[in-house]
Amino acid sequence: MEVGIVARKGSERAASLAATLRDVVVDAGEAVWLDRETASALDAGDDARAVDAFGDCDLVVAVGGDGTFLFVARNAGDTPIVGVNLGEVGFLNAVQPADAATALRAEIRAFRNDGLDVREAPRLAASAGDWTSTPAANEVVVQGERRGPGGGIDYEVRVDGSRYAGGHADGVLVATPTGSTAYNLSERGPLVHPAVEGIVVNEMVADEGMPPLVVDADATVTVAVADDAGATVVSDGRDTATLDGPVEVTVERAAPPIRIAGPPSDFFEALGKLS
Repeated sequence: MEVGIVARKGSERAASLAATLRDVVVDAGEAVWLDRETASALDAGDDARAVDAFGDCDLVVAVGGDGTFLFVARNAGDTPIVGVNLGEVGFLNAVQPADAATALRAEIRAFRNDGLDVREAPRLAASAGDWTSTPAANEVVVQGERRGPGGGIDYEVRVDGSRYAGGHADGVLVATPTGSTAYNLSERGPLVHPAVEGIVVNEMVADEGMPPLVVDADATVTVAVADDAGATVVSDGRDTATLDGPVEVTVERAAPPIRIAGPPSDFFEALGKLS
C-alpha cells in the first residue's frame, strides 16, 4: 500500500502530526510518500514526491484545514483522501488530531481486507470553446473584470437549455454541495447537505435577479455573457481565466469526483462552528 501524507504548509503542529502518521504507516509495513513541503519540514528528503504524483497512491492523508484537503484534491486525482482537522470548521476533515493515528490504522486494515469505504463529492468544470477550467470542488464563478458600480456582466443563465434568469450582476456562481458552505454562503446562497445530489446556481448582486436555485447534479448550466469585455472565470477562488466576449460559459459536473475515506464529518456540528 502506498500512503501519501500532506501537512499544512508552515504549520509546526501539522508537521508534528504528519511525522506521527508517517511512523504509523512505516510500522504497518507500508510505503509512505510525503509532498516536498512536508518532507522538507520533517528532514525526510528521500520520501519527497511532487504532490501531483499522489494520484498514484492508494490513500492520501491531508493534515490541516479544508484548504489543505482541497489542495490535495486538486492534485491527487481520484485517490481517496482522509482529512485530519486542524482548522476551525472541518466540513471535509472529519478526523480529530487525537484520533488520527487510530483512524489511519483502521484505513490500512480496511485496504488489506475488504477495501476502503469511500464517499464521493462532485466537482464542477467550466468550458467555452476549446478551453476548460481546472475542476472545482467548491464553485465556479463567472464574473466581470471587477465587481461593484461600473463593473459586473450582462448575462443570461440557462439550465439544460431553458432560460432561468438574466440581466446585470456582479457575476454568477455555480456551487457544489461542498461549496455551498463557502463563497456561495457569503453570497446568500442556500446551504446544501452533502447527501443531496444537486448544484447551486446563485446570481451575485443582481440588479433584478431570481432566488438562488438548486438543480440536478447532472444539469448543464450556461452563462451567456453579452459584454464585449468578456468574462473572468474563477475556479475555487484560485484558478482564473479571462475569456473574450461575447462568450457562453458552460458549467457542469466534472470527472473524477473527490473520493473521501475515513469516518464522515458531522455536517450539522460543522455548521454550528460557522455562527
